[in-house]
Amino acid sequence: MSQQYQCRIYVTLRPSVLDPAGTAVQSGLQQLGYSEVERVRVGKYIELTLRAEDEETAKQHLDQMCDQLLVNTVIENYSFELTPVA
Repeated sequence: MSQQYQCRIYVTLRPSVLDPAGTAVQSGLQQLGYSEVERVRVGKYIELTLRAEDEETAKQHLDQMCDQLLVNTVIENYSFELTPVA
């Protein structure tokens, strides 16, 4: 019997990749008076619901989805959280 999982995927640029969006946000915050902001990196947040036989299968499917479509693994890293839906 399959289980439903709430999945939260966090995608960030690799540290070696320039982040022009982060630089723009940092500049904007500093112009607004938030001089204590020293570095900003902008990423993506993806939320989806997945049905799988068990948690391990759900993790494998999420890894495949991230590698094939959701993440550009050349320049981005990702992590995810799984929560069973009651």
